[in-house]
Amino acid sequence: MAGDRPSSTVTLALERAFPNLASFANPVLLLQAPADGTTWYVVGQGGRVLAFDDEPAVATTRVYVDITSRVRSGGEMGLLGMAFHPGYPADPRVYLSYTHDSGALVSRVSEFRTRDGGATLDASSERVLLAVPQPATNHNGGHVAFGPDGLLYIGFGDGGSGGDPWGTIGNGQDLRTLLGKMLRIDVDGTTGAVPYRIPDGNPYAGAPPCNAGSATNACPEIYAYGFRNPWRWSFDRGNGGLWVGDVGQSALEEVDRVVSGGNYGWRCFEGTRAFNAACGPTVGTSRPPVAEYGRTAGQSVTGGYVYRGTSIPALVGRYVFGDFVTGRLWHVAGDTPPTLDVTQAAALETGLSLASFAEGVDGELYVVNYGGTLHRLRAGIAVGGSVPNLLSATGCVLASDPSRPAAGLVPYEPNAPFWSDSAAKERYLALPNGTTMAIGPDGDFEFPNGTVLLKQFRLAGRPVETRLFMRHTDGEWAGYTYEWNAQGTDAVRVIGGKNAGIGGQTWVFPSEAQCLACHTAAAGRSLGLEIAQLNGDLQYPQTGRTANQVVTLNALGMFSPPETRAPSSMPALPDPYGSSGTLDSRARAWLHTNCAQCHRPNGGTPTDLDLRYTTGLAGTNACNLPPQAGDLDIADARIVAAGDASRSVLVARMGRRDAQAMPPLASTVVETAGVALVTAWIDSLAGCD
Repeated sequence: MAGDRPSSTVTLALERAFPNLASFANPVLLLQAPADGTTWYVVGQGGRVLAFDDEPAVATTRVYVDITSRVRSGGEMGLLGMAFHPGYPADPRVYLSYTHDSGALVSRVSEFRTRDGGATLDASSERVLLAVPQPATNHNGGHVAFGPDGLLYIGFGDGGSGGDPWGTIGNGQDLRTLLGKMLRIDVDGTTGAVPYRIPDGNPYAGAPPCNAGSATNACPEIYAYGFRNPWRWSFDRGNGGLWVGDVGQSALEEVDRVVSGGNYGWRCFEGTRAFNAACGPTVGTSRPPVAEYGRTAGQSVTGGYVYRGTSIPALVGRYVFGDFVTGRLWHVAGDTPPTLDVTQAAALETGLSLASFAEGVDGELYVVNYGGTLHRLRAGIAVGGSVPNLLSATGCVLASDPSRPAAGLVPYEPNAPFWSDSAAKERYLALPNGTTMAIGPDGDFEFPNGTVLLKQFRLAGRPVETRLFMRHTDGEWAGYTYEWNAQGTDAVRVIGGKNAGIGGQTWVFPSEAQCLACHTAAAGRSLGLEIAQLNGDLQYPQTGRTANQVVTLNALGMFSPPETRAPSSMPALPDPYGSSGTLDSRARAWLHTNCAQCHRPNGGTPTDLDLRYTTGLAGTNACNLPPQAGDLDIADARIVAAGDASRSVLVARMGRRDAQAMPPLASTVVETAGVALVTAWIDSLAGCD
């Protein structure tokens, strides 16, 4: 069984803050009003802001404002930013940043005023300052904050995959658009009919405002440029420095220290790596990031704060930031020279989806978990267990023959298996003695702490890799992988991932971060263990008997409450390559297994696709809709072009193994049978019903 999570050398830890509060729905921001530490405000992506008292035992919240009806939410869209006027509450203005769609998608930055003596924000008082057209549903940015100069700063992404009207240079480099920029405006003044003033110190001040989102001139609202998707940024209250976390494309995540007029590279550069060196005349002015990290450490940076509190003296002056996908948290010195390569080994493993950080009036730092909880940063060294270096020492296999499972492991096999580069797989699960698992409302299995899932991979009959996926004693999941020796006598743990040439192909041993990137929290972490996947027969190697897997697990007493339905009354996925089931059901089963762990609500991708088997075709947000992450140079491309697979980006990505490939991790071999299946299905579609 899984024990404590492995220990690591850290100086920080997290503790649950305000544990009596119910979980928040997709929280993306936590903040306090200026000079008022009595109240916290939680911004929900769907469009509501909730307030609660800053008391450890607080158990209730109140609605501060609700603009849900105006917000288009999902993926990277929603209510994304909030800022109190520096003079609040004497000055009753509060600023919200959100995506709005009344026929065309725009990013709005609006001014609201309080009512009821400041207890609530008057939703009817909205005054729109900016309405920037968004060509796609991703890379919206959306954070807003007042700087120490009293001016409002606004961060927008580069417009994502909705087209690039500026050719090879990209929106981030073109000064005629507000996309891909950090903006600075004065909300206490106006410019003619424009409801804000351009600060004199802005690099392009004097030009006509770009309040429509773009112009023929350099936009005077621009403070700095060259950003892909600035996701959370802050000012150092000690020296006023502006720190930005900018989400990368396919290789590097970056942290920038931003100055007026600075060019931060995208899309000439991704981090320090040349992305399109011929992207425009300003390529030579690009500034390198302070810190960057690659895909073995994380997938999507979340900017944080320079610590200026008092409870962690050793952290003062250091910038704290993290990764949304892997939950890793780092800190670097505030005077770090460019460019520090941040490693996985230096991280605090939080196990959370780090949507944002928060700074209290007292300077202490908090973490907002997209899963609905709030956490406080504190001093301390995490103490945990260890994971053996040899597979034979884990207790999950026979010590005398590590290629065989230990007694007590129960085999299972999903109806629609995941593609693993032609490998044959054996799968087992183990629960701690005296525990059971539950079946969730969606049919997904819910496992007790201590659970271990084991998967054995073989190529041409030879064991090449064994993976363990564990739910540790703290409730957090983690993945570990072992590489088999050439003699097939034992396997050694691989830390940080690696690629190896095996059997004429490149085999990917995933890093710990990549394990969690695929085993998403939205999918319940464990994959393939759900009623629809296990409602089918398996020949059990221990007995040679063939039986229904759900019935067998129930007979072993592994469900609580017991599963009493007959197999015929339970959902079941078809084998994508079997003879039963329609072409539609088999193709949708393939997509469910291979794609839906990420492409579902809150799955952590920059799109709003929902490829679960139970989602109707129209509800997938894929059918006959333009691509949300690039068209791959396909004419008149659609994600799924009903009746025409050749115009379908989904199929094109399945057939690639480059930075544009799907799946994006742990595979170097295209599954031709899967491509053929999905191609045939798309070609057969007459519409999106």
